[in-house]
Amino acid sequence: MRIIPAIDIIDGKCVRLTRGDYETKKVYNENPLEVAKAFEASGIEYLHLVDLDGAKAHHIVNYKVLEQIASKTSLKIDFGGGLKADEDILIAFNSGAKQITGGSIAVKDPKTFESWISKYGATKIILGADSDHGKVSISGWMERSQEDLIPFIKEYQKKRIQYVICTDISKDGMLGGPSIELYKQIISECSNSSFGQSIKLIASGGISSIEEIPVLKDIGCEGVIIGKAIYENRISLKQLEKYV
Repeated sequence: MRIIPAIDIIDGKCVRLTRGDYETKKVYNENPLEVAKAFEASGIEYLHLVDLDGAKAHHIVNYKVLEQIASKTSLKIDFGGGLKADEDILIAFNSGAKQITGGSIAVKDPKTFESWISKYGATKIILGADSDHGKVSISGWMERSQEDLIPFIKEYQKKRIQYVICTDISKDGMLGGPSIELYKQIISECSNSSFGQSIKLIASGGISSIEEIPVLKDIGCEGVIIGKAIYENRISLKQLEKYV
């Protein structure tokens, strides 16, 4: 299972929110590149980079941070936040992203999102399916859509999506453990389907200890995104280095 640390960006700084609430912003480092290099030095290969300013502005904002990390580390970066138009995704890939994550656009403008899957390939495009009491949350988690989570994922399976990031918003930033039962349900209902291959589910939100990581692996998650647990020293880079 892939270990994917997260860096969330506001005003070019590395921050964390609680349950997606911008009022809870806590700055952990003013230099995201420094954080990324520390991950790389611990043997980490992947990075989940989120442009929170972009999510709010509905267009890419912090692409310079992406460019800097991509050019000065060997981390394979998936980038999300504010990707709403063809120009945004082009900037993201030209700035060094290996994959991009689309959430709101997959709900609000499915034709554009589907065109990205066709143009760039299903290995390059990740579906962001974040859960707010079983509904898909959008617009930087400030809006709950009418889309039911699992049918939404299944619909995109028909359109060849492979990678899915699912954050249980109620768990995010709470350090209370991940939403194991939700992930079990997604994997069970979206595996071995008539739509083709099973999804590669990336768990996100609530990770609080190193012991939770093998549990997520055992239920079938392809990757796990870890944020606050690292910044609050609940999981050390040394522990992750041993796990990797």
